[in-house]
Amino acid sequence: MPKLKDLFIAKLFAENFRQKVSGAKDGRPDWVAQISEGDDEGLFGEDSAVWQVHSSVATLIGGIRALLMQATHPAPLAGVTNHSRYQADPMGRLAGTTRWVTITTFASTQIVNKEAARVNQMHSKVSGEYKNKKNEIEQYSAQNMRFLLWVHCAFTDSFLTAHTALGYPITKGRDAYVSEWAKSAIPLGLSNPPRTFSELRDTLDDFRVNDLATTADTKGIVDFILNPQFKFTEKIFYKILLNAAIVTLGDNELKILGLKKRSTIWLKISKVSLEFLLLVLGSESPALTEAKARITRLKKRNLI
Repeated sequence: MPKLKDLFIAKLFAENFRQKVSGAKDGRPDWVAQISEGDDEGLFGEDSAVWQVHSSVATLIGGIRALLMQATHPAPLAGVTNHSRYQADPMGRLAGTTRWVTITTFASTQIVNKEAARVNQMHSKVSGEYKNKKNEIEQYSAQNMRFLLWVHCAFTDSFLTAHTALGYPITKGRDAYVSEWAKSAIPLGLSNPPRTFSELRDTLDDFRVNDLATTADTKGIVDFILNPQFKFTEKIFYKILLNAAIVTLGDNELKILGLKKRSTIWLKISKVSLEFLLLVLGSESPALTEAKARITRLKKRNLI
């Protein structure tokens, strides 16, 4: 049996790590309360593939993988380098991404649209020049359809890949997840995201052929993702998740990012580590609890 002191230390570590990711030790930053508001299920619902995937701790690996995937495209990479606060406040940027994904997944349509407006307002300020795969100078904008499509596909593929790589099920299948999560991109201005797993793979392959490349900014961003500002014990845990994320990357992405292949043993290590995190923190996130409470309230009032 673990000693009480050991459990306390483990809980303290887990809470500190959760604070880095979400912005609060208890997993309840101010914006989580918004998830209890509204009069509908939201874009998805309790029985959706999106809820099943995004309720999984594998999203921690998926989030890291998405950051690495996004770094393979010169335009979004230039946007992050020139406009993001990742150097001055790296954990704030991570918490911001967590906020968007969580609200879009679990909140009512009203709150999702409010969150999308916040993100769109930030995106409206992000523009500039970048060098494309042919080393030609082009203009980029965070609201450009092509670049929105890439970021959406990077998130979709990463959450899906991490979830399945750890052996977690998707009851309704991969097509259902891709089709459902496509709804998340519409409020951000993307008109035609992939709707099936096959479409997602085809779209990713198109980007690999025509867009993805190493640039002068790649190494700096990758170095940051490899070595974020964590305390020693937190960094050990992060490295486990990072290596698991790298395991799931394809050869083309590894080459662009300058990374070497990792052993699949990291997937097993990360799954054990993540399930320990669940054991310490509880199996249900505060956001999921708020969403379930909202839906229960609406059902009692026969609103859904």
